[in-house]
Amino acid sequence: MKISDEPKWAKGLSKPPAWRSDGTETLFDSPWMTLTRHPATAPTGHAADYAVVRFKNVGTGVLPVHDDGTVTLVGQQRFALGNYSWEMPEGGAPLDEDPFDGVRRELVEEAGLEADHWLPALTVEMSNSITDEIGMTWIAWGLSPAAVAPDPTEIIAVVRVSFLDLLDEIGRGTVRDSLTVATAYKAYHMAMNGELPPALAQAMLGRV
Repeated sequence: MKISDEPKWAKGLSKPPAWRSDGTETLFDSPWMTLTRHPATAPTGHAADYAVVRFKNVGTGVLPVHDDGTVTLVGQQRFALGNYSWEMPEGGAPLDEDPFDGVRRELVEEAGLEADHWLPALTVEMSNSITDEIGMTWIAWGLSPAAVAPDPTEIIAVVRVSFLDLLDEIGRGTVRDSLTVATAYKAYHMAMNGELPPALAQAMLGRV
């Protein structure tokens, strides 16, 4: 997946040459990612030895917002950092699948919820110096229960907290998952700027 849109201030600005790969060697391959090594040429013309983690899924996530302004979060153990993480429902959509289909599946599987209304929130490059991973997130509301179907490797806790409490915990550093942090701040921006239904925005922001 290639993101090609430019910010308004970049229109017409000249850019240096792109990085050039002068070959590809596969160092590791799994069902989720491939590690490739490249003799490369930098934009300056200098030779470089570059390695890239190439993901086989698009990262997806959804912030489910209830009519009363609360949000559903999930807690689970994460292997890489060896920590317990509170985050919104997230998962991966294979590159040949519509990411929206993937995120709807994750909302059911992890949180036991379905949503009538969805708005795209963010498309982000997760760590663009060494990976090609893309993350896509949504805001969802009009929620109703569905049968939970967790992955066999996951033990998931489900909680429902106020949206402002989520922002407070992000500020305290207890919620650190990058997609959750970025999407929560984007949801705040959307609520403040009239991009969400007024009643929902008022409930999220604690207004009466």
